[in-house]
Amino acid sequence: MERLVEAVRRADPDEVRALLDDGADPDTLAEGLPVLCLAVAAYDTPVAEALLGGGADPLRPLPDGSTPLTRAVDGGGHLLTYALSTSRIPLPAPARAEMLARARRWSEAGAEAELRRITGLTGPVERIRVEDDEVGWWSEQLTLGGTTVRDEHRAVLTSMEARYGIRTPFDELVDRALAHPDRDHVVWCDVVFTLGRRVDEETWQWSRDLLNHPDRTHRLLAADLLLSLILGDVVTGDDPFRERGRELVPWAEQEEDPEVLAVLLHGMTHDSAPEIEAVGLSHLTHPDPRVRALVPDALHRPDDGRSPIRPASLTAVLTLARDADPGVREALCHWLAHYRGPEPEAADALVALTHDERQVIRVGAVSGLAVRDDPRCVEAEHRIGPVAPELRGDERLLDVWRYQRRREAADGG
Repeated sequence: MERLVEAVRRADPDEVRALLDDGADPDTLAEGLPVLCLAVAAYDTPVAEALLGGGADPLRPLPDGSTPLTRAVDGGGHLLTYALSTSRIPLPAPARAEMLARARRWSEAGAEAELRRITGLTGPVERIRVEDDEVGWWSEQLTLGGTTVRDEHRAVLTSMEARYGIRTPFDELVDRALAHPDRDHVVWCDVVFTLGRRVDEETWQWSRDLLNHPDRTHRLLAADLLLSLILGDVVTGDDPFRERGRELVPWAEQEEDPEVLAVLLHGMTHDSAPEIEAVGLSHLTHPDPRVRALVPDALHRPDDGRSPIRPASLTAVLTLARDADPGVREALCHWLAHYRGPEPEAADALVALTHDERQVIRVGAVSGLAVRDDPRCVEAEHRIGPVAPELRGDERLLDVWRYQRRREAADGG
């Protein structure tokens, strides 16, 4: 069983699964505790999932009266708690109640205060930022006297309440998000996701009213919530607000904070209306590239996909194609690659972008030319150069080949 312990310590879920398949005990002990507790202490969700899949017991009573699941909750591991709490469906009512109570206690007290209470220590707290590269969010990890927690408890509580049918008041969820005022913090993300799945008029109106708040962080949260509602419930596909982005125009016209404005524009561009295009064009020379990068999506594209766009829109496209910021050029390149209008200037802009310093932009530009059946894509493909590892699976790399096959078929080859 030492091999299983070592595989868990190495954070090797594939080896853990292989050993479990060979008969290893999923509740093997390490220093008196099941190996699942090692994964919990390390916030190692993949290894925990491998152990749970092999039969590890998340509710196994431990010598101190805790269980692996309650340890995950106390430690503030959002995804980890989800994995342990959903490995048995349904979770027994007593375990569910204890989990909610623990998460609520940590949420209300705050991670640092509760950490100090359980350790009884008053010294300095060691803090590090931990990031989830796969999901894209972050949290803060706090250590005091050898005890480590993460400040994800409000996300743990929020997701559990939603899972068990508890409709937490809007204002309470807003307060949880604002306790971590960053769009990429796990708590903020989870609150936005939870409210975004409600897709009801009440939540829309409350979120829109929040746009009137004098504090920019409140307005940023409001914009994020409205964007989430516009995108709809990713689970059910319900999106009743998708064509209501135009309602945000008055706020976008007066918003001065660039981050809030960018999120508002993002939400608006899922709708289509002359006033949305006007707002987008008004920000063509905005000093913040996050705002300029959203201008292309605000432009109206004819329904048939092949009629010309308005002269002012074409001017904006050509301006953004020469933008100093690579993120803006990449956004514009993406827009052009999906535009089939007849203006020769649009295709010429793509040709110019095949010389861009960033390979991802060159790939997009070449693809755009190929999809437009522009023969210049063949020569431009050579400018892509050796493909970087992160782009090797990009389907757009095959677009020139597809163009050549279409030409051969048209020529009777």
